[in-house]
Amino acid sequence: MRLLKIVAGLTALLGAGQVQAEVTQLPLPTSCTGVSNLRYPGTVASGWSVMKIAGGLRGVRTVIWDVNGNMLVSEAGKGISVHTFGANGCINSTSTLISNVQLNHGLSLTPDSTTLYASGERTVWSWTYNPATRAVSNQKTAISGMDSGIHSTRNVLVVKSQPNMLLVQVGSNQNLDMQSAQPATGRAIIKIFNMSNAPANGFDYKTGGEVFAYGLRNEIGFVQDPAGVVWGVENSGDDFKLNNQDIHTDNPAEKLNNLGDPLTARNNWYGYPTCFTAWNPISGVNTGSQFMLAAGNGISSNADCASKTKAPRLSFQAHSAPIWNTFDTNATNMYVTFHGSWDRQPPTGFKVVQVPFTKLASGAYDPVAAADSKTGYTDIFSAPNPSGCTANGLTQSNCIRLTAASWDPAGRGLFIGSDNSAEGEIYILSKK
Repeated sequence: MRLLKIVAGLTALLGAGQVQAEVTQLPLPTSCTGVSNLRYPGTVASGWSVMKIAGGLRGVRTVIWDVNGNMLVSEAGKGISVHTFGANGCINSTSTLISNVQLNHGLSLTPDSTTLYASGERTVWSWTYNPATRAVSNQKTAISGMDSGIHSTRNVLVVKSQPNMLLVQVGSNQNLDMQSAQPATGRAIIKIFNMSNAPANGFDYKTGGEVFAYGLRNEIGFVQDPAGVVWGVENSGDDFKLNNQDIHTDNPAEKLNNLGDPLTARNNWYGYPTCFTAWNPISGVNTGSQFMLAAGNGISSNADCASKTKAPRLSFQAHSAPIWNTFDTNATNMYVTFHGSWDRQPPTGFKVVQVPFTKLASGAYDPVAAADSKTGYTDIFSAPNPSGCTANGLTQSNCIRLTAASWDPAGRGLFIGSDNSAEGEIYILSKK
C-alpha cells in the first residue's frame, strides 16, 4: 500500500514538540555547578537571557527529549549522550547512550519514546529505547545506501501522527549537483519511509520509500508545526556567477520552505539545481522569488522557475547557513540557528533568529512576514561581532557555531547547541 493511502491511526501530539507525556516543569537556573562560562561571548536581545547548561561535549548537532524529559544529544563523531535534570533545573547525570563515530546529526524518537532513530552519512539506524532506564537495545539498520559528498549530515524525523513514517534527508554531493535534478539519484531530496514495512536489512535509500520533496540543496533541519506541516531550512549555493558576474556575496538566499503535510504531500520540486532564490534583487527577480542559474530539468527562464518550482515561504541572508529550526510551545514563533558563513565578506550568521508565525483562519500556520521580506526575522542571540567571525572548516571558528534548536518541554526555554571544535556546548535562551 502506498504511503499516501495510510490513514492516521494515532492522535497527533499537542503543541509543536515531540514529547507526548506531561513533563515536570523545572526552574530556570542562574548557574550550574561544574559548568563553565560560555566558551565564546554571545549577545542576547532585550527581553532574553542566556546561560550555559552543558559543556565539554563534542560536535553538538541535535537535541531531543524523551517522554520523561531526559535530553538526548547527537554528538558528531562520537555518538549519542543522554542527560537527566535535577529539581534545580541543572543536569544531574550524563551518560553515553550510544557510541558510534559514524553518527553525525539526525536524531528522532517516536512519540512514545520507544524507538530511536539516528543517522550517519550513509546509514540510518534504529534502536528500541527505554526512557525509564535510558538504555537502548535491538540495533537495526533502518536505511542504507545514501551517497557520500560535501554534505555528510542526514536529518531524520518521525511523523508525529504516524510514528511508522520516517522522513530522511540527503543533501547534494557537490555545490552544483546537476544530476540531483532526477530524484532517482537520491540526493538533494527528502524521502519518506513506512518503517512498519521495512525489509529485514532495512530500506535502500535510492530505491525504497517515496519522494516527499526534492530540489533541496541541503535541507539540513526540518520540524513539524502543530498542524503537522513540515517546515525546512535550506543551505543554498556558494561562489555563484550569473551571466559571468559574481553574485555570491548576497545571492542566492538561504530558504525557509513549507514542505507540506507528510500524510499527503509528494514529489514537490523546490528548484535546485537550476533555480535559486534572490536575496538582493537580481536579473529582474525580487527578494524571495526564484531565478534561473542554469538551464535544465525543463527550465529555460526565470518565468519557468516561478511557474514550475515551489518558492520558499521566506528567505534568509545569503551564507547564513541555517542548521536547525524549532517552534515554541504555541507555534507563535519559529527559531532558527545560523551556523555562520565562510563564503562571504563580511561574514554573517553565528546567531539565533526568531521568525514570528501566526495561525490562520484555516488552522494553518504561516510566517507573519511577506515572502519578499528581508525583515521577517530578528536576532535574539548572536556573536557580538559576526562580521569578525571566522569559519575555518566545518566547525572551527573564533565564535559560536550554532546548531541544535529545541524548545524545552520542562518550560525553561530554548535549548541551543554549538559544535565549535574547541568545545561542544548547550545553552538555554529564556524570555525574561
